[in-house]
Amino acid sequence: MVIEMKEKNKGILCIICAAFFFALMNLFVKMSGGIPTLQKTFFRNIVAVFFSLALIIKNNVKISGCKGNWHLVFLRSVFGTLGLVFNFYAIDHLNISDASMLNKLSPFFAILFSYFILKEKAELYQLACVFAALAGTLFILKPGFLMPSGNSPFIPFPALMGLLGGMGAGMAYTLLRKAAGRGVPGNFIVFFFSLFSCLCSLPYCITSYTPMDLKQLAFLLLAGLAATGGQFSITAAYTFAPANELSVYDYSQVIFAGILGFLFLGEIPDILSYIGYVVIISASAVMFVLRNRRDT
Repeated sequence: MVIEMKEKNKGILCIICAAFFFALMNLFVKMSGGIPTLQKTFFRNIVAVFFSLALIIKNNVKISGCKGNWHLVFLRSVFGTLGLVFNFYAIDHLNISDASMLNKLSPFFAILFSYFILKEKAELYQLACVFAALAGTLFILKPGFLMPSGNSPFIPFPALMGLLGGMGAGMAYTLLRKAAGRGVPGNFIVFFFSLFSCLCSLPYCITSYTPMDLKQLAFLLLAGLAATGGQFSITAAYTFAPANELSVYDYSQVIFAGILGFLFLGEIPDILSYIGYVVIISASAVMFVLRNRRDT
């Protein structure tokens, strides 16, 4: 029991480190300035391509598990790339804490997608938490029909992109679980996704490249390094403890993003965003507690 607690504590520490790295990634992406989203996507992923390839070579990873599962690896990369592009767009146009929280809706979307893709039946409490989280999202999205001073009845476009980013990530994680469950190596999935994202954004970078100064390039490379650190940390976390014991700690990213946004960008979310944060994190915490209680 003591050993299990030590392993779980290591997992918690790693997941919190991953949350910090991903918050840093969001900060660096925003600090890189007015560079097109697809160009940011390319430079963020090119770092991950080389790191994941080095790991594949170092660990002599075999891709035999990909046989018959290439469609899953491909679709995971498609939805992962869409989620990343939408998230980067949201980061550029929203507070990074708002963008981070919208992206953290991915576990709730994963529950819904798992029903159709993995044939996993969602429990009643999980569905209740999903709907509570989506209700909390309205406080962050701030659609015009709920805002007395709204000029438009629709959801602001950057907020909608953030929501779609979380949806894309939820689908990507669901497909990742299915591919990994069929024996596809995790390092190869990361490599394929990173390479796919680079290839998708490369034509735009060639035809519509926006010149960058050294500072902007440095921030984008730092974003890639931070994202790689987050990937390593989250992978290590799940070697120490299962996802259902760690997922709630991943929301510390929103706290880190809020602190970094305030310190370096002077961003202060409004009261409605804070209400949305509380509702979504509470829904995640309730789901976390009930799932652990059910499994014991």
